Amino acid sequence: MKLAIMQPYFFPYIGYFQLMNAADEFVIYDNIKFTKKGWINRNRILVNGKDYFITIPLKKDSDYLDIRNRYLADIWSFEKNKMLNRITESYRKAPMFELVYPIIERCVLFDESNLFKFIQNSLKLVKNYLEIQTPFLVSSKIPIDHKLKAEKKVIALCKGRNANIYLNPIGGIQLYKKSNFKDNGIDFYFLKTNNLKYKQFNNDFVPLLSILDVIMFNSKEEINEMLGLYSLE
Repeated sequence: MKLAIMQPYFFPYIGYFQLMNAADEFVIYDNIKFTKKGWINRNRILVNGKDYFITIPLKKDSDYLDIRNRYLADIWSFEKNKMLNRITESYRKAPMFELVYPIIERCVLFDESNLFKFIQNSLKLVKNYLEIQTPFLVSSKIPIDHKLKAEKKVIALCKGRNANIYLNPIGGIQLYKKSNFKDNGIDFYFLKTNNLKYKQFNNDFVPLLSILDVIMFNSKEEINEMLGLYSLE
């Protein structure tokens, strides 16, 4: 059984969904610390031919809190409409705008102040649109010693789900030793996304933007092909 584990990211890039699609089960971390300036509450879209950050504002709180204990800022009630306006202005002429904008609207307007639950909902809605069948699991619900950290926690989660294959994005190549997984009966593979290109209006291509950009410019059939364009190393 192939397992993948990731933090919850806001409209992540297509590699996140490639990983999800390649796994038999996809675990979303809710009980690890929120990381600043990562991809949990922000991502990049295309604005006037350049990348532009869209961000969910969060309530100020301790840097030591887990993701599941962080909450959206009160100002989000105003900012969410600004975000939707920005997305509309940037993509209203994109070929798939009319089809996918209602999904994006449902994600952004979801009535939930808990950060983890808010992002989990958007991941589910995009997953359903892309017809990815992989089930989601929440890390804190898997019966392991949750005091474990980093690689030891990943190995414990794999064992907790009886996984014999673990998939991880290539970006984590410095974080893990394949031999440690092998010693625990788990084969480890890094997933590396191919250099994907598609037409973004008439601009020079800006790579690795949010899945929001991908679904605006590509049909579901085209994205289905993209989901398989990676290598395992």
